[in-house]
Amino acid sequence: MINNKINESIKNNKEELVQLRRKLHSEPELSFEEFQTTQFICEYLDNLGISYRKTEPTGVIAEIKGATGGKTVALRGDMDALAIQQLNKHVPYASKTEGKMHACGHDAHTAMLLIAAKALSAVKDQLSGNVRLLFQPAEEIAQGAKAMVKQGAMDDVDNVFGIHIWSQMPTGKVSCNPGPSFAAADIFKVTFKGRGGHGAIPEACIDAALVASSFVMNVQTVISRTIDPQSPAVLTVGKMVVGTRFNVIAENAEIEGTVRTFHSNTRDHIEKSIGQYAESVAAIYGATAEVQYTRGTDAVDNDEESANLVQQVASASFGSDVVYYEKPTMGGEDFSEFLTKAPGSFALVGSGNSKKDTEWAHHHGNFDIDEDALSTGAELYAQYAWTYLNK
Repeated sequence: MINNKINESIKNNKEELVQLRRKLHSEPELSFEEFQTTQFICEYLDNLGISYRKTEPTGVIAEIKGATGGKTVALRGDMDALAIQQLNKHVPYASKTEGKMHACGHDAHTAMLLIAAKALSAVKDQLSGNVRLLFQPAEEIAQGAKAMVKQGAMDDVDNVFGIHIWSQMPTGKVSCNPGPSFAAADIFKVTFKGRGGHGAIPEACIDAALVASSFVMNVQTVISRTIDPQSPAVLTVGKMVVGTRFNVIAENAEIEGTVRTFHSNTRDHIEKSIGQYAESVAAIYGATAEVQYTRGTDAVDNDEESANLVQQVASASFGSDVVYYEKPTMGGEDFSEFLTKAPGSFALVGSGNSKKDTEWAHHHGNFDIDEDALSTGAELYAQYAWTYLNK
């Protein structure tokens, strides 16, 4: 099942893989600002003789053509950083830019995909099909995958595979389970309008702060009392802006939050219920409500055949004990956009190691990875593509 030449290539390029990741880590760029990263990827692909084209405004679509015609498998690695101040500045590869940091592992994803491309390019004469490499921008704002798809990233693709480094899993473990993996991530905003006035004359007012507070305190019943407990869902109110002065009754209140679900019927129900609940609460107090519900990323739902193939490849490459079960997360991932165009799967590769202080949560200023996980990810990319095309 696995290709020994790919295995040897990954082993021989382990040090380069680490150095690539460290360079990318030290030079973080935010979503749709990855101009230097895009240029660096292009130059690396030039040296390998791999054809590519840039996407707008950033990103790269490359193609490794096999010796014979056949299917096309796409491998995706995202590359944007976050507006986070790096706290673990003692590492020699710390961010050179204040307030920007690779705090989610996208530097690792890009480095792994480059080394996987190097290994696959060396065996292209043995490939029964083509490998498309998607170096994706702007995952952190859930816009990059959509932009790449619009620019032809998934045209004629038969299968798509992605990887995310995961600090909550032990280093080197691989998790890829059939079914939902990452949740659909939506945003809602509710604006309540009452009638403001003097704090000493409440009878002449409609207090928007009271309306908003009632909504926040009770909207969780949409989850606890109207959703099947076996259909996971999260509703979080993360922001409430109300009032202007201590002795003025607020006329307006704005609430923002997020909804996370795995199943479309649950998602539909919550969207409808938030609107109904906001209008009902407002009506009780004589206020009005305006609701904006924005659908973000869809759920990442791993195709069963593809997920099982990932497990088989991982077992054959690293041993059966490497396969791990990581429960689905309510985090969002725009890899789901690619899955609307072709079946595929999204794997997690563990990088958590307490001895190396790499168990910090993603998006934390101390986030780091155990670099021993890089080889696992690079080989998983390459061996999956090889096995899919040659099975």
